[in-house]
Amino acid sequence: MATEPSLARTQIGDRRIGDGEPVLVIAEAGVNHDGAVERALRLVDAAVDAGADVVKFQMFRAAELATATAQTAGYQKATGAPSQRDMLRRLELSDDDFARVAAHCRTRQIEFLATPFSPPDVDRLCHLGVRALKIASTDLNNTLLLRRAVGTGLPLIVSTGASRADEIAAAVERLRSWGAADRLILLHCVSGYPTPLAYANLRAIAALRQKFSVPCGFSDHTASADIAGWAVAAGACVLEKHFTLDRGAAGPDHAVSLDPVELATYVTLARQAQAALGSGRLGLSPIEADVRAVARKSVVAATQIPAGATITPDMLTTKRPAGGIEPDRLDGVVGCRAAVDIAADTVLTWEMVQ
Repeated sequence: MATEPSLARTQIGDRRIGDGEPVLVIAEAGVNHDGAVERALRLVDAAVDAGADVVKFQMFRAAELATATAQTAGYQKATGAPSQRDMLRRLELSDDDFARVAAHCRTRQIEFLATPFSPPDVDRLCHLGVRALKIASTDLNNTLLLRRAVGTGLPLIVSTGASRADEIAAAVERLRSWGAADRLILLHCVSGYPTPLAYANLRAIAALRQKFSVPCGFSDHTASADIAGWAVAAGACVLEKHFTLDRGAAGPDHAVSLDPVELATYVTLARQAQAALGSGRLGLSPIEADVRAVARKSVVAATQIPAGATITPDMLTTKRPAGGIEPDRLDGVVGCRAAVDIAADTVLTWEMVQ
């Protein structure tokens, strides 16, 4: 006898994440504040207005994240920064800035998260009271960071971009061996900025879920808002999407981010897709009752049937509406006697035959 697969779920604060739960939408503000805390606060407001569940930033110190000689990626070269460290230094927020952002999130009743890039960043975020940690794809194999993150006891949302399948498996095994098995969420991710739709590979979401039996989602770097619904249909229980106040701004991620209106559309499409998917339960839906009653058929007298007559097949037909003897019971009526006079075109009930 077949058994249903076990549910993959975890929890962030009071919010359950995973199979059968509402999709969690993370509005990725990232570094699109360009180092200005007032802009970060406006990003929080935009995420709230768009209907996101979470707004997420990136916490780092440039000197801790990159060497002086680390070069910028291709999509980052438009910033004009001579090195990663120089670019990142312009995008830092101070601890006091992040405290303001976290407080504003509490006021606006949206979950505050940030991606740490070093063990000290993990400590800073814990000091701010975060209820989960997001691990960037680039740190999937960063055991120094991961050990500190696991040690917090917090749920871990881990992206898998730019990783081989064996690296993902090794990371999951490592995190499980360290005790994070029941608080792990994996995000399928393609580290292309932007990711062409032909490379989105949404089937990888279900593949991760099947292989590792943990909640899985999609860290989305496409330029599409429509993909929100497709990702939910593909099995994503978490969506993460970059957004900005101004796509034309000079920072590295603005051009591949949604604007606030597009973010609101993204959230709406995700919710609509989940509603349309339903529970998957087979059987009658409540909204079908009216159509079923008028469009299904019953056994009907094809001719007048006198009381006491033995009912033969030629005396019967099937017609709308439902409510009488069901058509698949017609053979059981044949050979019965009419208990009463039955006029032609009458819907038969069991009380009419014996």
